[in-house]
Amino acid sequence: MTGLILKLAPHERVLINGAVIENGERRSRFCIVTPNANILRLRDAIHPEQARTPVSRVCYIAQLVLSGDVEVGDAEPQLMRGIEQLSQVLTDHDSRSLLTRASQAVVDGEFYPAMRHLRALLPREARLMAATGR
Repeated sequence: MTGLILKLAPHERVLINGAVIENGERRSRFCIVTPNANILRLRDAIHPEQARTPVSRVCYIAQLVLSGDVEVGDAEPQLMRGIEQLSQVLTDHDSRSLLTRASQAVVDGEFYPAMRHLRALLPREARLMAATGR
């Protein structure tokens, strides 16, 4: 069987096509076989008021696609523009690699990996902002 394998910790919540689902007492594993289902682990979610930095704003756009709140066609240009803007600032090798992978994931229509690669930039962004006193 192919599809997205979703492993949930006890009491972990996930948003699937607009419905919040909470796991029971034990770890579970699900295989999501429906293509293009909107799936977001709530532990990965960024709340709107937390999207205050450039990286978190771009992550939030990807999250809106995953939650089904924004259409792919509307979000894709915003994501690509945001990734391009981030690549002008985050020029180290590791950041560039993450941005390249995020960009490719958006092109491939894979928004969860795109969000995951972008989220990996959040600690770097925090260090840069702390170093500049912001």
